[in-house]
Amino acid sequence: MILVTGSTGLVGSNLLIDLIQKGFTVRALYRKEEQKERVRDVFDLHADKTLKQFEAIRWVKGDILDIGFLAEAMAGVTDVYHTAAILTFSTRHAEELIINNQQGTANIVNAALQNNIRKLCHVSSVTSIARNIQKEVITEESPWKSVRNQVPYAVSKIESEREVWRGIAEGLNAVIVNPGVILGYGDPRRDSGRLIPSLSRMTRLYTSGITGMVGVRDVTRAMIMLMESNISGERFILNAENVSYRRLTEMVALALGRPRPSIRIPVAVLEAAWRLDHIRSLLTGNDPFIKKAVARSARERTYYSGEKITRVLPFQYTPIEEVVMEVCRQIRTAKDL
Repeated sequence: MILVTGSTGLVGSNLLIDLIQKGFTVRALYRKEEQKERVRDVFDLHADKTLKQFEAIRWVKGDILDIGFLAEAMAGVTDVYHTAAILTFSTRHAEELIINNQQGTANIVNAALQNNIRKLCHVSSVTSIARNIQKEVITEESPWKSVRNQVPYAVSKIESEREVWRGIAEGLNAVIVNPGVILGYGDPRRDSGRLIPSLSRMTRLYTSGITGMVGVRDVTRAMIMLMESNISGERFILNAENVSYRRLTEMVALALGRPRPSIRIPVAVLEAAWRLDHIRSLLTGNDPFIKKAVARSARERTYYSGEKITRVLPFQYTPIEEVVMEVCRQIRTAKDL
């Protein structure tokens, strides 16, 4: 029996498809019925014999912050894929975000140790790795970030990853993956699924930033390969290419037959945009759409190396252009554009 947390998220929902298609028995944790039904939409776009495969999943409703529930959910489980995390760059609920992601991971680690599971795969993020001030390529050996002056999401991923390393020190068989920006079809109303739909509505505009990107199906494929290997106690950056936001916008425009980007958004406009949206959020009580961290990352140039996994496993990345074309096809099919 395989347990998947965060099964309704971008990584979790696509991971369910891969695991079910490989014939595994899967227990999937979820919290809300409407998010569970969204997973069916993802299956519709990917899987053959969708209804049968979707119904093969053993759904369990609950919260990983509930230790009693988690102990029951992990009964009879051999492998755990921990993808659950609140993903937002808003600072409005910073304390809740950090506590949820860190304590949830601590609970997963503790339950895994108590139940003597075979192996755990934890989905972290490149945000937990320090950026080199010399603008050199970031690898798994780059130093850890300090939690000082970091956005809450980054702090939560740093602290969550530390819980996994603590578990490894206590005898847990585990691997960690640190994906870059993940591109894939998911819920466009959630942060993880907003990027390409957002770009599709303003393809004439672009920002000057560069960052690492990877397709969601490459992430899930890498996770399964790592779990089936003898590798333990290691982390892997998952990054297919370092792509500029201008190039990404060009790919989206090409896939959708939209105008290509021709107007660079100045830094001053990005800075003004998040500040104005912050004021709007304070007045309305709604979360800001343009977060400070997102606006600033849109102009930063950060380079990551995802080569480590290709050296230790027979793994190759899908070119980002192919990923974008497929995601745009899926979104158009689902009428989310």
